[in-house]
Amino acid sequence: MIASVKNKQNSVLKRFTLFVIPSLLALSTTLISCSTPTSPSATDSKSDSKGETITASIGKTKVVRLGYQSAGDIVKVKGVLEKRLEPLGVKVEWSQFSAGPQLMEALNVGKVDLGSVGETPPIFAQVAGSSLVYVSARRPSEGKGSAIIVQKDSPIKSVADLKGQKVVFQKGSASHYLLVKALDEVGLKYSDIQAVTLPPVDAREAFIQGRIDAWVTWDPYLAFVESKADARVLRDASKISTQGGFYIASRTFATENPEVLRIILEEIDKNGEWAEANRPEVVKLVAPILKIEPEILEIISNRASYRLRGITPEILAEQQKIADLFTQEKVIPKKIDIKEASLTTEQYAAITPDSLKAVASK
Repeated sequence: MIASVKNKQNSVLKRFTLFVIPSLLALSTTLISCSTPTSPSATDSKSDSKGETITASIGKTKVVRLGYQSAGDIVKVKGVLEKRLEPLGVKVEWSQFSAGPQLMEALNVGKVDLGSVGETPPIFAQVAGSSLVYVSARRPSEGKGSAIIVQKDSPIKSVADLKGQKVVFQKGSASHYLLVKALDEVGLKYSDIQAVTLPPVDAREAFIQGRIDAWVTWDPYLAFVESKADARVLRDASKISTQGGFYIASRTFATENPEVLRIILEEIDKNGEWAEANRPEVVKLVAPILKIEPEILEIISNRASYRLRGITPEILAEQQKIADLFTQEKVIPKKIDIKEASLTTEQYAAITPDSLKAVASK
């Protein structure tokens, strides 16, 4: 266990705390939005960013509040949504959440209409009775950006060694699923470990100070402690993080604003295509804003997945398996039906850009 923190690490940690939370490179373009109802006069005729005339039912929203988790969002940095939605008379505002569970809670109380989270938060939100729907999925990464980690000199050498140990993670996050699934792989139950829940910001500082033996986390926190605290990976999310996460909307927003939602998803995926083809440029774009080492941002960018994919029955079936595992391990109190949080085939057709439909059909 690390007994103390070097002065250089303290300096870097302070800079990380000051700058990473306001904005950071997206692991996956994390967005949320809220709608401000207006009169339901529904048909507008305007020009889009390509100069083409749009005559369509735009929806009820005139202000879309887009937010991001502490991982940040390059879509926000580039301002592409503002440019695309302005011709439709829809304004864009931004806000932020520390992690997926907090974002889902905001959706549950009506402050958020659309958000990007990992596999786990929408399951917990559905258990709590949130009126949510899966509107798009993210293409999975190789899983290197999430991991179960320990101190470099820890006697814990494998996931099996976690039996009886205190393990820290953000409850209801994708890390929660990674932990449960990794334990199941080695024949352990969730009840075999001492679960300690902490938000990632607090856990990061505690880990660097040597007060945490085992931590389950994701980028940017993972990349930071790997670089600055010599964290050792027990198990990353390779072959576990198969879902890639989702864009989750309130049912009201998704059904009342299909055109706006389609445009948002289209621009996110288009921006993701650019990001995956220009990873060094992504680092250059955000490094001046974040004031942290480009080397860390490069690690994050290289193992991130930025693009989207359409919702399919197969994707929802895989999500059901995750929910069932949580039920089996008594992580959630009851069985849920993921299909109850889906849209109709016609509704998906209205909100899904053609580029995502092509991926879904493969």
